[in-house]
Amino acid sequence: MASSLSPPEEASFHHRHSKRYSSSSSNGVAVESVSDFVKRPKISPPNYISSSEIESEFSHHDPDFTRINNGSFGCCPSSILARQRDWQLRFLRQPDRFFFEQLKPKLSESRSVIKRLINAEHDDEVSIVDNATTAAAIVLQQTAWAFREGKYDKGDAVVMLHYAFGSVKKSVEAYVTRSGGHVIEVQLPFPVISADEIIDQFRIGLEAGKANGRRVRLALIDHVTSMPSVVIPIKELVKICRREGVDQVFVDAAHGIGCVDVDMKEIGADFYTSNLHKWFFAPPSVAFLYCRKSSSGARDLHHPVVSDEYGNGLAVESSWVGTRDYSAQLVVPSILEFVNRFEGGIDGIKKRNHESVVEMGQMLVKSWGTQFGCPPEMCASMIMVGLPVCLGVSSDSDVSKLRTFLRERFHIEIPTYFRPPADGEIDPITGYVRISFQVYNKPEDYHRLRDVINGLVRDGFRCTSLSG
Repeated sequence: MASSLSPPEEASFHHRHSKRYSSSSSNGVAVESVSDFVKRPKISPPNYISSSEIESEFSHHDPDFTRINNGSFGCCPSSILARQRDWQLRFLRQPDRFFFEQLKPKLSESRSVIKRLINAEHDDEVSIVDNATTAAAIVLQQTAWAFREGKYDKGDAVVMLHYAFGSVKKSVEAYVTRSGGHVIEVQLPFPVISADEIIDQFRIGLEAGKANGRRVRLALIDHVTSMPSVVIPIKELVKICRREGVDQVFVDAAHGIGCVDVDMKEIGADFYTSNLHKWFFAPPSVAFLYCRKSSSGARDLHHPVVSDEYGNGLAVESSWVGTRDYSAQLVVPSILEFVNRFEGGIDGIKKRNHESVVEMGQMLVKSWGTQFGCPPEMCASMIMVGLPVCLGVSSDSDVSKLRTFLRERFHIEIPTYFRPPADGEIDPITGYVRISFQVYNKPEDYHRLRDVINGLVRDGFRCTSLSG
C-alpha cells in the first residue's frame, strides 16, 4: 500500500524507530568548529536495536495478518521465547535439582527486577502470579473473607469503574456480592473530554458508596481501561480515596507496565497489578501483584491455589502453586535486557509507542472524518478511533460481527466498540476501533485499515448486511 504521508513525514516516522539517533546542543543547534571535531576522540554510538533486528525478533508473527491489537494478548520476541525454552528444558532435564536449588532463587531475581521497575520499597511487596485476573481474585478473596468473618458490615461498599474489565466485574460478583457487599459502579462518559469528568464521577460514586451510613471498604480503579481504552487519573483518585476514608485501594493495571508510568511510591495504592505479557514483551502469561507492606490487609492475602507454602506470605505462596510451567516468570531479567536494547529502555519505548499511535490515529480520524475517544494525553499505546457513521453501527452485535468480518475477509485484527447514542444526538459516532502500537508495527499496518474501511464506505457497506 502506498503511504499517505509525505516523504519527509515518512522518513521522520521511520527515523524514530531506527537505531540511528542524533544529539544536539542545549538550544537545539549543534555548534562546533572543524578543529574541535578533528581533535575530539571518536566515540562509538550506542548499539541500539535495528529495524531489521526488530523484524527478526517478531518474524514468528503471521505475515498474512495486519496485527494492530497488541493490547489484547501482547507479543514476545524470539530471543525471549528461546530463553523460555531454555528454562523449560532445564527443568525437564533434572526436575528435583531445579525445584530444590534453582526455582525460588531465580523467581526472587525476577521479583527484584519488577521491584526496581515499579519503585517498590521491599522485594516481598511483589508477588508473581499468572495474570491480572488472578491478582484480582487474590484481593477480592480477602474482601469476601472480611465480610464473611464480620470484619466488614453487610452492605458496606466496594466502588469500581463501569469500564472495569469483564472478568474483574465477574470476580466482584463472585466474591463481594455473594458475601454481602454492596457494589457501586461509577458511570464514566465516552467519549471523554478531560480527566476532570472522571474525577467528578468518581467523587459521586464514593458519595453513593457512603450513603446510609455505609463504609467504602475497597475502591477498585483501572489504570488503563481496556474497552473503551482511556488512561485513568489514578494518582488523583487514590488521593481522593485517602481523604474520603476508603479502607483499601486496588489498582487494576492489566495494561500498566510497559504502557504507562508505574511508580508505587507516587501512586500510593494498597494493591497494584499489571500483566507483563501485554506491553513488557513477556510470554503468556505472567503478572505481578504489588501489596504495600504498610497496608493492614497485606498480611491476610493468600493465593487462591493452596500449597505447602500457605501462610508464608503471598510472595512465597505464589512462587509454588504445584507442578506447572514457571518459565514465563523466570525470563523477566532477560526481558529487561531486551528492552534496554532500545534507546531509553522501556521509557523510550512507551514514549515512541504513544507518539506513534496518536500519529496513526490522527491519520485515520482525518481520513474517516471522525474523532478520538479521548484527548491524546489520556491515551498511552492504544487509542479509540471513531468509525464512519455511514457504516451503520447500532449495537454490540454489530461491532462483534464487524470485528469478525475484518479478521476473516481482510486479515485485520482490531477490537471494535459500540457506544450507544445519547438522547437527541444527530448522526452520532457509535462505532470505534481500538488501535495499538508496539515496536513491531509500521505505518502501512494502519494504512491498510484505513483503506479497507474507506473501501467499505465507497461500496455502501452497512453492518446490517453481516449475518450471524
